[in-house]
Order: sequence, then structure tokens, then C-alpha cells
Amino acid sequence: MSLLVIGINHTSASVDLRERVAFSPDKLTRALDELKNSDAIQSGVILSTCNRTEIYCEVKMGISSGYVINWLAEFHDVSLDLLMPSIYVYEEQAAVKHLMRVSCGLDSLVLGEPQILGQVKKAFADARERNAVEGTIEKLFQSDFSVAKRVRTETNIGGNAVSVAYAACILARQIFESLAESTVLLVGAGETIELVAKHLDAAGCKKLIVANRTRERAMGLAEQFNADVISLPEIPEHLSKADIIISSTASPLPIIGKGMVESALKQRKHQPMLFVDIAVPRDIEGEVAELNDAYLYSVDDLKSIIDHNIEQRKIEAIQAEAIVSEESASFMTWIRSRQAVKSIREYRDNSEAIRTELLQKSIQALASGQNAEKVLAELSNKLTNKLIHAPTLAMQKAAKNGESEKLTVIRQSIGLDN
Repeated sequence: MSLLVIGINHTSASVDLRERVAFSPDKLTRALDELKNSDAIQSGVILSTCNRTEIYCEVKMGISSGYVINWLAEFHDVSLDLLMPSIYVYEEQAAVKHLMRVSCGLDSLVLGEPQILGQVKKAFADARERNAVEGTIEKLFQSDFSVAKRVRTETNIGGNAVSVAYAACILARQIFESLAESTVLLVGAGETIELVAKHLDAAGCKKLIVANRTRERAMGLAEQFNADVISLPEIPEHLSKADIIISSTASPLPIIGKGMVESALKQRKHQPMLFVDIAVPRDIEGEVAELNDAYLYSVDDLKSIIDHNIEQRKIEAIQAEAIVSEESASFMTWIRSRQAVKSIREYRDNSEAIRTELLQKSIQALASGQNAEKVLAELSNKLTNKLIHAPTLAMQKAAKNGESEKLTVIRQSIGLDN
């Protein structure tokens, strides 16, 4: 058996091709069943995300990556001419290392992103549910999850904000001691604001207000996070209630002006307010930054934070890569030791079979009245000849072919060389 990974990702293939070889839930079930029933594949896991499609498998001896690539092309009805330039292949330790790098976010579009680990775990769970995974592959994925946990524990690769939404939340957490006690006004209801809401919710924020041009769009977001809903014209009335204001709309003109903020600060008796404007064009007038107790950060400010954090992640990635190299080598040591155990067991069983056969013949000879000394001498001679036959042939062949290293290994294995 040998470990194999074939796949495409955001660096090797276009979005169009990635879409064509992606596995929808119904296709995934059929594909796993085909892998499970294949005569060439012992065990397999399929990872399919928007950025990658990869097949991790243990193939039987003599089966090459071409078999799996052909299967992938036929399954999705994609020509090999189109697929081959984008395919990458990893074998044995390189395959182990690739999986670990993927799960740790080292091979992601956003370095260190944590979502991929959940996607890998789901891919493994799907394969187990279809009984498509066992043996070495199962052990590999269990080890992989431990490695990912170790990387997250021993490095800070995922601890620095590298998205605008996350950076906005990190900024809020740095300025306000507890988001659980803070009221956050979200202006807008698009994807970015929805992502901000998810990060705030995860950080323990309990009081959210969503302001949007249309209440219907805002209601969908509000229901997810138990938030209040207001319209954009209602912002002046509710602004004083907010400690943190995060805005991202498509408005061509500012929605929150300096005068509006001055009035809110008076009502708050000048308790600090944090404004995070992640819209382009800006939603909040730049003059707001001139007010005491009003702290305004634009998308450019957040970008500088993100750029710094990306560099920090790159530094942390060096340590993560070292852990992956160490752990992948350790896993291959386990595989080799497992192979040794199997070989030792087969060698012992073979020797025991020879011993049992010759002993039985000797017992029969003694029972028939043959001379005991002669029977024992014949037993020892035959047993010796049987046991040294295979090593003798192997040494003769190695010597004949000029394979000195192989000859040395055989000599060491039978105790001739220390």
C-alpha cells in the first residue's frame, strides 16, 4: 500500500475548473462509494471546498496516481487535457505533510485561516459515514487533527486579524474591556456586516442594533443574533445608545456626520465612542475624528493592522512548518514500524510452519522405531537448510548483481555483521 494525494486548488486552477471538479453532497456520496468499491483503492477521503478539491487515499501496490486522476476526470466528465496542467500529486511523506499543511492553514488563500480544519474534519466524517476510510488513512487523519491542535496551541498563526471584519472586532475588543457590556450599532446588512456580527457574537457581544436602508434585509440578520432593527433615518435617535459603531454600506455619501456624533456625545455625557468605517466611499465623515471622546478608524487604518498581522502570521508560519515537518516524519516512522511488525510476523509464521512440518515428520519417524540419534540429526540438518535457503539465495543474487549495500543489509539481518 502507498499514500497518495491528488488535487487542484486556488493556486493551480481557475475558479471555472475548480467548480467543475467540486463535489456537491449528492456527488460526494456516490464518489465515496465508488472509491470504497474500487479494486485499486484501499481507503479514501475527498476534501472539496470553494478553493480546493483533493483526494487522499491509500492505493494498492502497483497503482499510480494516473489511476486516481483518470477516475476524477471521468467522474466529472472533464477532459484530461484540461485537468492535467492544474493537477498536483503528493506521495508517501509528501502526502502526509501536505494534509498537515492544509489543516493548519499553511496552504490556504488566507495564511493560517482556521475554517479549513473544520472542512477537513467534515470530509473525514463523511468518508467514515460511507465506510470509505480505514487503516493507515484513518490513522493519518487522526494524527493530522492532533498536529493542527498542536500548531494552534504552540504558535499564534491564527491569532492576528487578517480580514477587515475580524480586524474591526479585534479593535473593538482592544478598546472596550468587555463586549458583553457594550452596545454595538451595525450600519448596513451586507456580507461584511454579517461577518462582523458573527465575530462579535463569538466574542460575547449581547447588544446589537442593525441599521439598514431596508428593514427586510436587516431582519434576516437581526434574527440570527437577537438584534434590534432600525432604519437609516433613525440613526440620530439611537446613536447615543451605541458604544461601538461599525459601518459598511454602499452609500455614495456619508451617513453619519460630525454634528450627529456631537449630539450623541452630549447625550452620553462624553462617554467614549468607537467608530469603525469599513465602507468605500466612507460612511462616516472624517471630521468625526476631531471630536474628543470619538475614535474613528477607516478601512485604511484597518489595512495597516492587517498588513502587520499578515507579516506576524508569516513569522508564526515558520514554527508551524517546523512542527509539520517533525510530525510528518514521525508519522512515516510509525508506518515503517508497522510494516516491520507485519514482516516480522510473516517471518515468524513462516519459520514456525517449517519447524512444525519437520518436527511432525521426526515424531512420526521416532514412532515407527527409527534410530533417535539419526532422526534428530536429520531434523537439525533439514531445519538449518530450510531456514538458510532464502537468505543464501538473496546473498548470491546481490553479489551477482553487484549490489554491495543490499548484501551488507542481508548480512546484518542474519547476524554476520554487527
